[in-house]
Amino acid sequence: MRDPLKHSGPVTASNNGFNIIECIECGHKHIFPIPTDEELEHIYKHEYYTKNKPDYIEKDIEDRDWWEMTYNRRFEFFENNLTTHGRRLLDIGSGPGLFLEVGNKRNWESKGIEPNQKAAEHSIKRGLDICNMMFDSRSAELLGKFDAINMSLVLEHVANPSKVIELVYNQLNDGGLFCVAVPNDFSPFQLVLQNHLGFQPWWVAPPHHINYFNFKSMEKLLQRNGFSVIHQEATFPIEMFLLMGDNYIGNDSVGRSCHKKRINFEMALVESGQGHLLSEMYQSFASSGVGREVLMIAKKETKN
Repeated sequence: MRDPLKHSGPVTASNNGFNIIECIECGHKHIFPIPTDEELEHIYKHEYYTKNKPDYIEKDIEDRDWWEMTYNRRFEFFENNLTTHGRRLLDIGSGPGLFLEVGNKRNWESKGIEPNQKAAEHSIKRGLDICNMMFDSRSAELLGKFDAINMSLVLEHVANPSKVIELVYNQLNDGGLFCVAVPNDFSPFQLVLQNHLGFQPWWVAPPHHINYFNFKSMEKLLQRNGFSVIHQEATFPIEMFLLMGDNYIGNDSVGRSCHKKRINFEMALVESGQGHLLSEMYQSFASSGVGREVLMIAKKETKN
């Protein structure tokens, strides 16, 4: 475990032998004690897709049309806002590789880095350019520079998010874009469910979820590491189903049903030509701190 003197703050929740603290030094909530890099590398290289998410790849493929719609919206933002001259993309934690496939179709030079052997092998078989390793100072030296970097649902799993973002900064060309998505935890809807309706804080899941962000803490973390946020939006506030009586916690069939309704809602708007309403709504949710995930796109600024 890491040096406990570097982390201090009030305890906000506890689970599975870990406390979640509002860390004064880090500026966001995280578990304490923090696992070592070696412990985490073992988990994500060998166990994550077999023990924790055994059907993750299959579900992603089942939802392919929705993911392609989601990722095309993200690439459209890149293409409309990039000031660099290239189209070289890195996806950190590339999983089954769907983000890379969308990038390739849009004529990006797309590369993924994925620590899990099962997910990396699946992507390589699909003809994608994948490095099967952790993203760290060693692997970063092998990757080169990029015009855009995507990192979806990764920072909540790492021991030192600030160090990872610093590495991302160094991998980007000047003016490059960084798209990051993390769970929006201890959100207003979650706190209503916990404090008013008696739900246990199911989103607190150590040791796999180490860090717990919201819109404010994520923006501050990016700013401290040389980025300026140029766009932020939430993802669908899936907790609304819990508030309406559909308890999907621990019930995969109910969870998939709720997820399908979310997909139907979003696809209907986009396919009808009203995708701008989706963006406007999710940007509005972000301003209220509501939504299951924080999605931010930040620009690399030149450090003084």
